[in-house]
Amino acid sequence: MQRYFVYLSFDGLAYHGWQIQPNADSVQEQLQKALSTILRQPIVIVGAGRTDSGVHARLMVAHFDFDGEIDTGLFVFRLNRLLPRDISIEKIVPVDSNMHARFSAKWRTYHYYVHLRKDPFRRFYSCQLHERLDFHLMNEAACHLLSVKDFGAFCKTHTDVKTTLCDVIQAEWVQIDSDTWFFAIKANRFLRNMVRAVVGTLIEVGRHRMTLQQFDTVIQNGSRSEAGESMPANALFLEDIEY
Repeated sequence: MQRYFVYLSFDGLAYHGWQIQPNADSVQEQLQKALSTILRQPIVIVGAGRTDSGVHARLMVAHFDFDGEIDTGLFVFRLNRLLPRDISIEKIVPVDSNMHARFSAKWRTYHYYVHLRKDPFRRFYSCQLHERLDFHLMNEAACHLLSVKDFGAFCKTHTDVKTTLCDVIQAEWVQIDSDTWFFAIKANRFLRNMVRAVVGTLIEVGRHRMTLQQFDTVIQNGSRSEAGESMPANALFLEDIEY
């Protein structure tokens, strides 16, 4: 049995996240159906992680097992012909059987995009903010995240996670132009809704509604209700996965 890694990207606007769920379309379901159709047998795929409804991925990785050789170049072409236009396969690579799309991943990177000027061409992939923010102060607060281990304050409540510990090694706001920024965060794992909650809390700092000391207190208390709002999903991108 040969294991294959699938490298893909997708526009998440039409999907209720990556993972298969009842009565809702998902990226995993679309890919699994396409693979099963071409290989003429039921194929089960495992993704590197979950993305929430409406979240995009410039890079997602999934794996599947197949008892036979695959012409990966031709297979990518056939998959892209069959899949919807908002899902694109970059490459398919044979890997060792001990490689796992989720558990072998060392680091994941997300970007959250914001813009300060009304722009009809960014409305689906960036969040418009209606006031100027103190990005310098927001970056000071973001630096504090590098020494945090427990991210319970930014985890969606009533989830089945066993631990809220994460190792974050990058957290910073990056300016693209005078009206456009993105928040980059890199960690070994992410909790459900974590990035959007972190961004919402940092924006409270940028609005001068929360001090750096209050930001630290929110983290220490670990209460989701004390943190900022969860920002809209459409501006969030899974950017990279490292193995």
